[in-house]
Amino acid sequence: MKIIITLGIGDGPTELSAFDNALHQAGIANYNLIRLSSVIPAGSEIIDKKIDWNNKEYGHRLYLVYSECSASEPGKEAWAGLGWITEEKTGKGLLVEHHGPSEAEVKKQINDSLKRMQEYRPDKYGKISHKVVGIKCKGKPVCAIVAAVYKSEGWN
Repeated sequence: MKIIITLGIGDGPTELSAFDNALHQAGIANYNLIRLSSVIPAGSEIIDKKIDWNNKEYGHRLYLVYSECSASEPGKEAWAGLGWITEEKTGKGLLVEHHGPSEAEVKKQINDSLKRMQEYRPDKYGKISHKVVGIKCKGKPVCAIVAAVYKSEGWN
């Protein structure tokens, strides 16, 4: 399975419209999002690439893990990030999502979570990888999103 990491930032008159704008910038605005937890199946490959599926499969289900953060107070920042670790031989792994007011805080949370999650598992994971994005509120609400897209599926 190929899991694609994409990201986006957006603004709008409301936090919801900023979220939708960020989804559009990430290339996944026109899907019904089905949020997954943090397990990467065996045989997976993580691909870090921005996608543009906005007009690909309107209304389909999109299975994903995502982190999003909004800010609506001028001067505040919104940061979102995903971090992951995988076994080299099997491709299985773990994925975490964090958000916060700064890039440093989000990266710290990602590293702390994944280090701890490895401690009680027998698996041998590789190095921690991450993708983080942020935006500063200058007046209108803003949103940052990072998503790990597993697959899309139609309704029939």
